Amino acid sequence: MLQTLRKAGGSLVMTVPKAFIDQNGLGDGSQVELHLLGKKMTVEAPTRPRYKLADLMAEMPQGLPRVEGWDEMPSVGLENG
Repeated sequence: MLQTLRKAGGSLVMTVPKAFIDQNGLGDGSQVELHLLGKKMTVEAPTRPRYKLADLMAEMPQGLPRVEGWDEMPSVGLENG
């Protein structure tokens, strides 16, 4: 894929193809890893950790924290619907 470098301030910039952005779930402010080797530069999207609820629950020191009076609170939406 051929890209054209453009001047932006004191730097040169190039665009990232939409297919790469979509495939890796990237957006404005996302960080990527650049690997430089001689005349070659590769861009790598970091892998995002995938969490399982059971693993996260196991890390809780005493299970879920309880909120005093939670069961007596009135409904404010469609909780009972």
